[in-house]
Amino acid sequence: MTVDPAALPERVRARLIGMAADALGAMPADQVPGALRRVAAFTPARRARVAGAQLLAALAADTEFGEHLAIQVRARQAVLVAALEAGERSAETAALAFLLRTDGWEELVAEVTLGEEAATAALHAGQTDAELDVMRERLSRRDTELAELRAALNDARAALKAEQASVRQRIGEARARSRSDLADSETARAVAEEQVLATAAEREALRAELGVLRERTDLLEVELARARRSGRTEREAATMRARLLLDTLLQAGQGLRQELGLPVVQGAPADQVVADLVGTEEPAGVRVSSATGSLAADDPALLRELLALPGFHLVVDGYNVSRDSWGGLTLEEQRARLLRGLAPVAARTGAEMTVVFDAAHADTRPSLAPPRGVRVVFSPAGVIADDVIRDLVAAEPPGRPVGVVTSDQEIVRAVTRRPGVHAVAARALVRLLA
Repeated sequence: MTVDPAALPERVRARLIGMAADALGAMPADQVPGALRRVAAFTPARRARVAGAQLLAALAADTEFGEHLAIQVRARQAVLVAALEAGERSAETAALAFLLRTDGWEELVAEVTLGEEAATAALHAGQTDAELDVMRERLSRRDTELAELRAALNDARAALKAEQASVRQRIGEARARSRSDLADSETARAVAEEQVLATAAEREALRAELGVLRERTDLLEVELARARRSGRTEREAATMRARLLLDTLLQAGQGLRQELGLPVVQGAPADQVVADLVGTEEPAGVRVSSATGSLAADDPALLRELLALPGFHLVVDGYNVSRDSWGGLTLEEQRARLLRGLAPVAARTGAEMTVVFDAAHADTRPSLAPPRGVRVVFSPAGVIADDVIRDLVAAEPPGRPVGVVTSDQEIVRAVTRRPGVHAVAARALVRLLA
């Protein structure tokens, strides 16, 4: 049977509020409900007066709070606890028994309640027999409820014992499963250790094989270096023979030109390409073809030899060179630096030079004064510099020595199909200018 604290007799309820208010101040803050924390700092009498109803409501609604409060009351009401254990029947012991939930607290509360009701009945001795019958009936109902409560408690104890037995059984089963899992994990660990040992052995075997392969690689590298030195010697000899032959041909050509009195050629094929781009016409010319030795594409020596060829035309992919070397500058600064570097080279070598800048996506063309001996071309709108370079190379007569300075491999593949055209890496020109 559950008894609402608010339904207790007035004297029992008053003593319950007094004990709860006294013990509330000793409770830790985290055990006090939020609604009572403000009054916890008050004096016990003020707590009972201001928050009596809140204390009763918290006891009815919060079982955990009631248990914590019972611990504090038991510690602070030692004399009353002793009287309760001695079997004293009073409003104080009934309030304490209700709060501590001691064995038989229901009977005690009911007895004191009946006593209180009997006292009240004695004060009203003039009540009618009908009222007394009502009181007896209520007492009988209370006895019946008490008997039902005892039976419910017995049933609850039996159910608790059964649940405890079931829990013990589940714990035993869990322990058995844990032992089985532990045995399985030991087996898996042993298998894993065997796999680790096998992997280590395999790794050692692979290391040994790698050592053998490295030794073979070292031998092959030595043989390759020897072969390269031999091939380089043969190429140098062939180059020397070719240069001797070239010098002979050049001298013969110069003698023939002087003997025949041939006039100097005016204009260049590149002038015609540029004229087509801007919509004007320029006369086209013919140049004498030549060739050069086999050097690395980024070797400035290759560019120096090409520039020494008679009638050589150097086509420069402007932004490909400038952005690779001076990408931190503005486009205007890149153009100025490249043209300043090419001016003395053109003056020194007398080679024809054409610098192509990509302006396919630009609405306007910058106005600049190119250095003497250097032709500057901006590609038309919608036309990339790659296409202009291809047109310049295609316009040259077969056999004329032409050099294209770019690191764009697509342009290199396109122009080197033509005889007499040499691809020079952008780095070679930058190193030459430096």
